[in-house]
Parts: sequence; C-alpha cells; structure tokens
Amino acid sequence: MRLSHTRKALLISLSLIMAGLLGQAAAAESSHSAATPPVAIAPSTIPAEPPVTRKPTPEPSRTSPRTEKTTVPKSRKKPKARTGPGGAWLTTGSKGVALTFDDGPDPANTPALLKLLAKQRVKATFCLVGSNVKRHPDLVRKIVAGGHTLCNHTWDHDLKLGRKTPAQIRADMSRTNAAILAAAPGAKVKYFRSPGGNFTPQVVKIAKELGMTSIYWKVDPRDWDHQREESDGAHTNRVINSVKRNTRPGAIVLSHDYAQPDTIRAYATLLPWLRKRYRLIALP
Repeated sequence: MRLSHTRKALLISLSLIMAGLLGQAAAAESSHSAATPPVAIAPSTIPAEPPVTRKPTPEPSRTSPRTEKTTVPKSRKKPKARTGPGGAWLTTGSKGVALTFDDGPDPANTPALLKLLAKQRVKATFCLVGSNVKRHPDLVRKIVAGGHTLCNHTWDHDLKLGRKTPAQIRADMSRTNAAILAAAPGAKVKYFRSPGGNFTPQVVKIAKELGMTSIYWKVDPRDWDHQREESDGAHTNRVINSVKRNTRPGAIVLSHDYAQPDTIRAYATLLPWLRKRYRLIALP
C-alpha cells in the first residue's frame, strides 16, 4: 500500500521526535550514574578549644546614677583666740574659762587663794611681779606644785614698759623670768601680761621672742578699785556680780591676789558657781 506524501512526512516527524526523547533519557541516566559520591570527612584529632564565656554587657541604667555621700572629717584644728591690744589674747581659743590673778605672790592672799582653788579642784594662771617673786620664792613653788600656770608681769609692775627701748623691755622680761626660774627651777613661763594692759606691738613681739604669749582679758571686775566710800562687803559683792554677769565660754577673767582680800572672799563664792557653768582651765 502506497502512503500519501502527507502521511509519509507526518510519520517521519514522529520518528524524529521519539528518537530525540529516547536520547535525552539515556543521557540523563548516564550522567546520574557517573556522579561522584560525597566524600566522608574524618573527625579531627585536635581537641576542640572550650567555648569562651563572655559576661553580658549590662544595659545602661535608665535612671540617674546614685551619688555616693562622702563623709568629710571635721577639722580638729584648734580655734584661734580673739586678740586685743597689740595682738594680746582676749580669749582662750576654746570654751574653757581662764581665771588669772595678778601682782603676786602675796604672803597672805596667795596661800588663801591656793587653798580655795585646791578645794574646788580648779587650776588658774598667776601673773607674777619679779620683785615679789624675789621676796616670796616659796609661794612660787607652791603655785607650781598646785599645777597652776605662770605668767610674767614685769619686774616691778611697770605701767610704762611699752614706751621703753626694745633692749629695756627685753631686759625687764628676762630679769623677771630669771627670778621665777630661780624660785622654781624647771618651771615654764609661757605667758606675759603687761601691767594695766598697756600692750604695744613691740612688747608683744619681744615677749614672743622670749617664748611667751601675751594675754589681755575679756572680763575685768575691777577688783583693785576699792573706793573709800565702798564697804568691804559691797566691794566683794560688786566683784561677784561683775564676774557672773560678764563671763562667757572662752573668757579670760582678770583678778588680783596681791593686797586684795575682798577678791579672795569673792572667789569663795564664785568658784563653785563658775564650776557648775563653765570648764575652768589654767592656760596651757
């Protein structure tokens, strides 16, 4: 049977398509079987390093940082004494009250005052006149034995010492110190008081050069001023009232033991009264 040209062409085309499809399938199978299998990797013989542990970084605070309170140590520096004429001390530089007694030693009043002070367990400061020291050296030793402080009050209570030359001022102070040390060897004379409070910068300077601090006062009951019309009792009460009224912490109180028996009577009342209210000290 003879095929038409159309059918013959159609058969040829189908044969070619089938041949192509069979060829592609064979090629795919051939490539798959020729593929190289994966190579297994042997485990490493080197020990693995331990993992590094890192601390997590803290997140920043969303609140204001706390301020640490710093305790500042309190100053222990000693407060300075207030000063008066020429730079002399008006106060003790502490809360302690210093009782000072001038012009002695006195053969009657100084021993009586020492007994009162010992009874009340109070220390005081004695401003001594050199000429009286020379006459009563035993009283200087009693003052020192009682634990009281010594003060130079010039040789003969010279109210005009500040008007003299530096050499004369130095000679007066040195002579008085020599008399005190002759009476009480080893004693210390650390203070100076100019008679009448007549300090000048030059007097204060020379006293300092000789190792003495100049002391004035804050309370002056004027116990030395005994008027003729004033009775002994009135005088004593005036001294008592003046000291009570004017004394404050840190005060230097001026009084006199030389030739002032009313002062001794006044302090028989004042000492217990002052002790209840203040710390009574001898200047250090």
